Amino acid sequence: MRRTPVVVMSAMLVLSSCGSSGAAVPPPPAGGLTVETVAAGLSHGWDIGFLPDGKILVTQRNGEFALISGTTVTRLKAVTYTVQVRGEGGLMGMVVHPDFATSREFTTCQTHMENGQPVDIRLVTWRLTEDEQMATRVRELLTGLPLASSGRHSGCRPTIAADGALLVGTGDTARGDASQDKRSLGGKVLRIDLKTGAPLPDNPIPGSPVYTYGHRNVQGVALRPNGQVFVAEHGPDKNDEVNLLKAGANYGWDPSQGGTVPGYDESVPMTDLTRFPDAIPAKWQSGETTEAICAAAFLTGSRWGSLDGTLVITALKGAKALFLTLNANGDVTSTAIPAELQGYGRLRAARTAPDGSLYISTSNGTDDKLLRITPAA
Repeated sequence: MRRTPVVVMSAMLVLSSCGSSGAAVPPPPAGGLTVETVAAGLSHGWDIGFLPDGKILVTQRNGEFALISGTTVTRLKAVTYTVQVRGEGGLMGMVVHPDFATSREFTTCQTHMENGQPVDIRLVTWRLTEDEQMATRVRELLTGLPLASSGRHSGCRPTIAADGALLVGTGDTARGDASQDKRSLGGKVLRIDLKTGAPLPDNPIPGSPVYTYGHRNVQGVALRPNGQVFVAEHGPDKNDEVNLLKAGANYGWDPSQGGTVPGYDESVPMTDLTRFPDAIPAKWQSGETTEAICAAAFLTGSRWGSLDGTLVITALKGAKALFLTLNANGDVTSTAIPAELQGYGRLRAARTAPDGSLYISTSNGTDDKLLRITPAA
């Protein structure tokens, strides 16, 4: 790997935040964090997947796959001309299948067009060829997620849950009634079978892939080791949210105000407890501004010391990573910004590797990077 270590003093900025008790931030590992550039020259790296042999697969918004092996970055051949690369849409989230060693399969979220016109957002399963030069389509796993012609609020982040279910965070595509409409797949977290795309039989709505609803634009889905699932989603001009999922729950976003206003009224609360008293309040909000939070991942393992169990959230507009300390109930007790991860610009993907290290991608559009973060020795 191309490695350019950056070790900064182990101070972290402490933030006050909704849901935070104001408790002191736990100290980072002795010596701070080490940030290494694994690969450069990428273009809006959207998601990261780890292969059993140590190679790394990265989706890029422009419709390209990058396979990274040591210092070598290979651009995979793939038929992606149907991907609509516009605004917030393109080749987006990805999961590597647990049986990749035998199936060589992985699944992506991508915006889809036909004859130059937007059609939908869909989940597509691919297979990496044995020579590792090409990704070939295997199946359309799930189609029909709404897509805006502008690409706005396209979501779309998949993560495999502890029970093997595929969880997919989606965006409302700036449609006022999508999030509260349980027939729509926009503004939801979906729960489906990874192999067939079918709704799982124990979903809260029989026969439906909808697991939770009332979301605005879910771009991060993270599985806590205790089984809790957290999502990160964009707010309008304030109150980005981190939410703890509960099957069948409403998270309270409704820019149509129950269908009483036309268009997309973004002045409504992210979690409208007046209209929806049973909606689930956020575990964390950004407050009076937005960070455009994106991916979410947990730090796990003894190597992280006092940071073991920390929820990491990347930020696009905020150009930083947020480290959230949680209690057993999922409440945020403190929030911090590591100085080591500032200065890289917009941060998008965040995934924890099998060895426990954290990988983050930049999303600046020019010479984007894949970073590896570990505790400094």
